[in-house]
This record gives sequence, structure tokens and C-alpha cells, in this order.
Amino acid sequence: MFSYIFQDWEANKHNIKGQLVMVLFRLAHPASKNKFFRILWLPYLIFYKVVVEWFMCIELPHWTKVGSGLYLGHGHSLVVNGCSVIGKNCFIRHCTTLGNVRYPDGTYSDSPHLGDNVELGASVSIIGGVKIGNNVKIGAGAVVVKDIPDNCVAVGNPARIIKRLDPINEPQAAMPNEALLTEV
Repeated sequence: MFSYIFQDWEANKHNIKGQLVMVLFRLAHPASKNKFFRILWLPYLIFYKVVVEWFMCIELPHWTKVGSGLYLGHGHSLVVNGCSVIGKNCFIRHCTTLGNVRYPDGTYSDSPHLGDNVELGASVSIIGGVKIGNNVKIGAGAVVVKDIPDNCVAVGNPARIIKRLDPINEPQAAMPNEALLTEV
């Protein structure tokens, strides 16, 4: 039980706010399992919503599927649609949105799916049923509306792939426009 609650602790080392948010999230997550747990956890869910969403300004619904080792860099103004899926060992910086699209007929698109080892820069927006592969880095301010395959670096609005990463030794095989990437 304790290993489940603290599975993001080491990833957020020296980041007290990130550690606190992730422990509170992991404690709230069992309420997403069934109606009995939701009723049992209701007082805690209210506490979670007030503390994490209202005071800490992080919208991370308790039913979101999040892999272990999520790091919340600066943890402010983060908005995650509850139907999003976040893989293991992801790094999400402040002012990031993982959301869906509302169509003219009133229906909604799917929500983003992040693979394992995804790193998002500040102010990244990933909108719609976009699938982000494993070992992907997305630069600050990028707006992602299309899938990004494994082992890539993407930047811009709309986001485009500027570099392919060697899955073993990382930053080797560069694509055109490599000069646009100074630090992701």
C-alpha cells in the first residue's frame, strides 16, 4: 500500500509540492475503482479537490490513469483531462494542458495518451485524441494536435518533429531545422 502511495516520491525528489500533489492523487485514485469507494472516499475527494485544484492550481482528476514516476515540474496551472492517460516516468512542466476537443455537434474527442518517458516543456498544449510515443520530448509552448512517434523531439505551433532520438544513445540523428532546438 505504501509503495503505491509513494511511487512518485523519488521522481519528485527536492520538489515538495510535486511530492505532496502526487501522494494526495494516489490516495484519491482508489475512488475511481467503483461506486462503493467513491462514496467511502467522498470526504477525502472534496479535500483533494479543494487543496490540489483550488489552492495548488493543478487539475489532475483522481480517475486519470497515471503511470509511476510522474514528475510535476513547478506544478502550477496544470490542466489534465480526466480521460487522459499518462505513462511511466513522465515529466510535465507548468502551464501544460492535456485536453480534448468539443465538436460543433456537442460531442467530445478522445483525450491525449502519453507514452513512457515523455518530457513536456512549459506551456505545452496537447489537444484531442493525440498519441505521444515513448521517449518523446516536446519543447516549451508547443501545440500538439497530431500523433508523435517514439523517440522524437517536437516543437512549435503546430508541433513538428525536428529530431529523431537514438533510443540507445539519445541525441544523435538530427533532422532538418536542428538549429531551432537549443534546449528542450
